Amino acid sequence: MNFNQVLLIVNPISGDLDKKQIIQQARDYAKTHQITIHLFATTGKEDVQKIQDRLKSLKIERIIAIGGDGTINLVAKAIKSYSIPLGIIPAGSANGLATNFGIPESLEEQVKIAFGDTIFEMDLLKMNDDICLHLSDFGVNAELIQNYEDSKFRGKFGYLLQSLPTLINSEYPFDFEVETNFKKRQTSGALLAIANANKYGTGANINPTGKMDDGKFEIIIYKKLDLVEIVKTVRNETDINSDVVETFQVKEAKITCKKPVAFQIDGEFKGESSEVKICIMDDKLKVVVPADFNSQASQA
Repeated sequence: MNFNQVLLIVNPISGDLDKKQIIQQARDYAKTHQITIHLFATTGKEDVQKIQDRLKSLKIERIIAIGGDGTINLVAKAIKSYSIPLGIIPAGSANGLATNFGIPESLEEQVKIAFGDTIFEMDLLKMNDDICLHLSDFGVNAELIQNYEDSKFRGKFGYLLQSLPTLINSEYPFDFEVETNFKKRQTSGALLAIANANKYGTGANINPTGKMDDGKFEIIIYKKLDLVEIVKTVRNETDINSDVVETFQVKEAKITCKKPVAFQIDGEFKGESSEVKICIMDDKLKVVVPADFNSQASQA
């Protein structure tokens, strides 16, 4: 452990966990290892600028984010131009990125990993004026996230409650035009995903062959909602019926919808969108991961 100054960024309202206990455990670990903690709580107002101001005024050597995918995305926006490793303590309603990195459920282990030395440099996707670390999609999943955000129930139970009403009220299939390498294809489906990672926070693996550091991303189109094929993704099976699910790998793309469709990035509903341009960014994000994450992780 060769760092002394840590900026601990916490989203006080993410998920349904008690953040005070998480913060205290991080403080206790830092004190034991003679590390100074600086605490920053997000407010939803100019957080990116405020985090960058902290980085300019303090000699921060490690950032640890406590929150869900939306919180991690916000922190990534603030630090993408800095070469500062980011530790993750998952504490959101959906923790897809933590699921992809294999971060365990034990808080003690999460804290230990966040202060650890195994660094993975992951790709970042630019989506119009936004960024994506993990998974973005058009269609029924984005509609589900919208309905979840409008409801008063949090956590995975809240998503479960909204699942059936979302499917009943959705107007899928949606019509898409996908442009890659100057080629255009017309398609339709219930969901079009742009995947930098493999799994949703539920553990469903919609992109089993994807890698987060290969300079590419995958576009996955669920042409219809077929229960058998959905079960295959949950089981991490790769022999998906191409009549139901289509996947292709690209470095850049433009997605156009005939009419605006619900759209989400890293678990945050972005409204209805009719066009998104996607490409791999030059910046990489250094993420602190479990020591056994994979053979491509390197020691700090």
